[in-house]
Amino acid sequence: MGTELVRGQNHPLPRTRLEILVSAEVPVLAAAALGDERGLVRDAHQIAHAGAPVLPGIEVPRASPTEHRVFADLNALPGTVHRVTVLLAMPERGGAESRFGTTAAPRATVSGADGTEIARFTLTGLDAESAVVALELYRRGDDWKVRAVGQGYADGLAALLSDLGLPQARQVAEAMGEVGHPAAPQPPPPGERPTGGPVDYSHPRRHEPPAPAATTGAAEEPPRPVAGDAAGWSMEERLYNQVWGMFEDLARATAALRSAADFAAARLDRELDAALTDPRARIGEAADAAREAARARHDELVGRAQAAYDRDLAQLTAESEVVEPALPPAYARWDNPVWHAHQMPAEPPQAVRLGDLHLPESAPLRIPMLVRLPLERGLWVDSGATPGDFGDSVERRGRALEVAVALAARLLAAHPVGEFVVQVVDPAGAGAGPLGALTRTGTLTGPPAHGAAGVARTLESLTGRVDLVRMAISGGAAEALPDGFDSARRLLIVNDFPQGFDDRALTRLRFLADEGPAAGVHLLLVADRADARAYGPLLDPLWRSLMRLTPSPDDHFADPWVGHAWTFEPALPPHGSAVLQQVLSAVSAARIKGK
Repeated sequence: MGTELVRGQNHPLPRTRLEILVSAEVPVLAAAALGDERGLVRDAHQIAHAGAPVLPGIEVPRASPTEHRVFADLNALPGTVHRVTVLLAMPERGGAESRFGTTAAPRATVSGADGTEIARFTLTGLDAESAVVALELYRRGDDWKVRAVGQGYADGLAALLSDLGLPQARQVAEAMGEVGHPAAPQPPPPGERPTGGPVDYSHPRRHEPPAPAATTGAAEEPPRPVAGDAAGWSMEERLYNQVWGMFEDLARATAALRSAADFAAARLDRELDAALTDPRARIGEAADAAREAARARHDELVGRAQAAYDRDLAQLTAESEVVEPALPPAYARWDNPVWHAHQMPAEPPQAVRLGDLHLPESAPLRIPMLVRLPLERGLWVDSGATPGDFGDSVERRGRALEVAVALAARLLAAHPVGEFVVQVVDPAGAGAGPLGALTRTGTLTGPPAHGAAGVARTLESLTGRVDLVRMAISGGAAEALPDGFDSARRLLIVNDFPQGFDDRALTRLRFLADEGPAAGVHLLLVADRADARAYGPLLDPLWRSLMRLTPSPDDHFADPWVGHAWTFEPALPPHGSAVLQQVLSAVSAARIKGK
């Protein structure tokens, strides 16, 4: 299965012979336009469609009206062609039936000549548009890429072709439409075959019902969000899937907004360049009018994209307002009332909340950052300086350790009694203040380990544990572990790393980072990477194996799906709240009662 693209995303093309399948619910015209290095199409002979299906390197044969194929041999394209624009258009019948927003979203699939799927793109978010740029194939040096565009045009195919720089776009669009769409054809006399003109794709024994009359009432409001309105066997699983659905929706909507803004800016630059091409026409009323018209088109496109984004954001905000209060403790913010009546669960949670994510275009909307349990990677709370953080080193280290303690408390409270324990290594004893919440309530397995000797003892014990569990699992005898073996998962908090670590301790720590999670031992480092500068690249594999968190908001989470940089904010109790102490006291009381 190929990569599912979203609007604005690109993907490399590993093959040069391609087949692009375009599927729609209603009859559409499909075409491929050949553009130069600026994407401009100079004349109608550079567009392949049903009436002119073959060009060098491109073929768009006549096909079913709802399913089209574009065949491309990128090596056979003329050297002047740098971009292939795949476009769709609906027949200009007028009314609602000529809009993409009234039908299911079209879909484009790019495959190699051998049928191997490379990428897919569903053209969602269309409304009043009757023509749309689906995909672009474009050169980057000697390589080709595909970009999911999804840019629609309410003014139809002529507006789309005009944007591509085609002269006489209106006439070309009309000619293409006559060939590609059934435009009220007249049946031939009985016994005769049609000799030319548009093709009637309608079923000979079925007539389409008349279009419904337009209504003048208020626009239909979007459905009211419901917590747990996602697939899943349990409410927890449904909420988990719903949260990630919100994340994907926000990513997709933001990608569409950014893509539209980029497209509008590129078109404005192109039109302004064209207005300045002729030195004699650079000044005067006509030139001013052309520039104003270009800016107006830019503003209109950006305005429509922003309006669509605002609509999606309002819907997601409404969904967040009903989902957030319904989250279970492992997913909930610390100010959620669910923590005040917390009871130890009978089963471990499916995931845990590390913090919140947001994007600059939608700063007020926070999406919970949930990670599956058991943790597959260790965690690293970065106590180093971040952009915009002007606190001193001591303050940053204290905040970072507070994040680690809050996460440890959440994990302890979200697991059944005795199934999760926390150990701490604090070589210099610098974390006594933030660690007090754990030590005062007795929720640690023992006091924090201090000094190089304490570091060595703790790591030796945990590496031995991991070795024992690995041998039992690899030998298929997990049930043969020694009597009294404590099977609880362990979280090791290491404060001020690498202080107190010698070469042997470093080797053991890297072993725990790599092999620990599968054996039930998880790392949580609180460290400033600059403190380990003396080790050079030796520790680079360790840092890469850990998920980096920050105690202050920082846009460091890269989203490979659409390329966004998400801002992360840690999950911390409200300032002055006693909820963390209450939760840890409840964990300790439940542990004592269960003994």
